[in-house]
Amino acid sequence: MNRIVISSLREGAGKTSIIVGLMSALKKNFGYIKPFGDRLIYKRKRNWDYDSNLIIDIFGLSEDPESITLGFDHAKLKYVYDEEGVRNTLVKIAENVGREKDLLVIEGGKDITYGSSLHLDSISVAKYLKGALYVVVSGDSDTIIDDITYLKEYVNMSGCDFRGVLINKLKDIDEFEDIYIKDIRDIGVPVAGIIPFKEQLTHFTVSYLAEKLYAKVIAGEAGLGNIVKNIFVGAMSTDETMRNPLFNKDNKFLITSGDRNDMILAALESETVGILLTNNILPPSTIISRAAERRVPLLLVTSDTYQVTRQIDGMEALLTKDNQERIRLLAQLTEKYINLDTIGA
Repeated sequence: MNRIVISSLREGAGKTSIIVGLMSALKKNFGYIKPFGDRLIYKRKRNWDYDSNLIIDIFGLSEDPESITLGFDHAKLKYVYDEEGVRNTLVKIAENVGREKDLLVIEGGKDITYGSSLHLDSISVAKYLKGALYVVVSGDSDTIIDDITYLKEYVNMSGCDFRGVLINKLKDIDEFEDIYIKDIRDIGVPVAGIIPFKEQLTHFTVSYLAEKLYAKVIAGEAGLGNIVKNIFVGAMSTDETMRNPLFNKDNKFLITSGDRNDMILAALESETVGILLTNNILPPSTIISRAAERRVPLLLVTSDTYQVTRQIDGMEALLTKDNQERIRLLAQLTEKYINLDTIGA
């Protein structure tokens, strides 16, 4: 059984999305673990890691998310495990999860240093489990070349099977290859793949918004899988709104107060994938029925329009199991831009 460790130099580089793309494209019988959780969710009265739960749900793996993560809290883990305990526990988990599998995928914490004080950083994990380490880097071209240079010059990879970097979310591949790729190869860092930025991967579903905002779904449950591409705040008059070109964009998600009946009706008669009603105000039953007929989710929150708009602005567009469009795109990008013959070989 081969083992690969997917890490990143910075938080939000796209490790989980790359794992989803790889596993979708490779079509191998694989197992997955995430030793140190960094996205805590409370589900079924237990603490799970969001990424672990996501991978298990997407691919129908048999493991319980709780069983493939040692924990989340530095202080608690430091109390329970010393270095030998970490190593032995990880080896046991890897053997159990990887049994009769072609490949075991190990996801690192939010960056390559995360968990270092507990011996749970990605490099230590790769050494303990004898896994091939790949490091995801992303950002603008200058940031990427700085990160790769830093990785080569200042990160000690001795004793680790470092296979190279996966460059993710790059906006101009041709320019990057012309200017930087030779320099990267000259300093001795293998490039396992360069994946372009795609705006579609920044989109999320209405159900994701509902979950993150703790919104109550009052109608249109059938449309919770709708993809949100544009967000419109309905704070102006309806006449002004109708003249605004942003209101007529496709896959629009409207945020407005629940007493703006005219605004809500206008949205229901246009290309709208969901409506967020603020101030905890319910519209009339006729509007709720109309939304249900058109399969447009109505979400209700207690916050005002300004507060909830700020929440959404700062929201990370995490992948969800119901966003099949993104999952298919990740597989396509992986097949096209990553050398799959070398991954897990």
